[in-house]
Amino acid sequence: MHDVYEPENPPYRREIPIYKASDRIGKPYVQVDPKKVVGIVEVNLPNEPVIFKELDDVTRRIGENVANFLLGDIKRGIIPATGLPIQSGIGNVANAVLKALETSTEMPALDLYSEVLQDTVIDLMELGRVKSGSTCSLSLSQEGLQRVYNNLDFFRDKLVLRPSEISNSPEVIRRLGVIAINTAIEVDLYGCVNSSHIGGTRLMNGIGGSGDFARNAYISIFTCPSTLKDGKISAIVPMVAHADHSEHDVRIVVTEYGVADLRGKGPDDRAKTLIENCAHPDYRNLLWDYLKLGKKAHISHNVAAALALHTTFEREGDMRLTDFNKFI
Repeated sequence: MHDVYEPENPPYRREIPIYKASDRIGKPYVQVDPKKVVGIVEVNLPNEPVIFKELDDVTRRIGENVANFLLGDIKRGIIPATGLPIQSGIGNVANAVLKALETSTEMPALDLYSEVLQDTVIDLMELGRVKSGSTCSLSLSQEGLQRVYNNLDFFRDKLVLRPSEISNSPEVIRRLGVIAINTAIEVDLYGCVNSSHIGGTRLMNGIGGSGDFARNAYISIFTCPSTLKDGKISAIVPMVAHADHSEHDVRIVVTEYGVADLRGKGPDDRAKTLIENCAHPDYRNLLWDYLKLGKKAHISHNVAAALALHTTFEREGDMRLTDFNKFI
């Protein structure tokens, strides 16, 4: 399954000759000078199990919204009828998105060109819904991993494991027209995404390959539930507390309430679309109130109030208690 390829050193480096996700261009092993090998340790201990929560109504609706958006773009001719390679992050929401592709009879069988693949991809391959999966690692449950081991002849031609500098190569991502689907912690009214730090301070996870894929994707999609902590936290906020992806790299935002297509929109229209299509109803009036406070410019922000939802949560434990009247 491995495809180990090393580009030439600059300035003699040529294009990486991957023209479809399933292409194999290297060797199935790592070349090492035998003089540098001191010893080999064989280990039979299994990987620690990867456990994901069962899909709930929120994650299912997010998955369905992404699938319907992709189908809409196929019908409009923006995405070819044969589909384009998909990159998907990991986690429950990513699983829900891929699961929705499984149940969509109108969606063509797809290739995945990603950094990490998880259990749902194994399901989709067995069902014939995914033709191939290019990745640099597998994040599988013990059951999923055992299914691969038990059926290596089937999966050998469908899984390609590459070094991350190849799987995440901006030039290859852009040339293949990869559709990037990643998870956000929060999204601000103009399309900036925080995907790594809770409240801007506590590390939830690293940025991973989402930066490579989002910036260079044919279409960059970010997904998240509209609220967390029983509605006490809104994922759509005036300004993100930490920015991993700027508005220049975010094209589509999806929550369980709908899809915000930000392509070709100016800042005001992006804000309105995010509030109307993605924000939870409990927060829509609050977000409209914030926009009224903003200094009218290219991007309307009120610097004093921009993080009021976050500070209210720190103080009161519920963003819904934010009062923008005091900033008037």
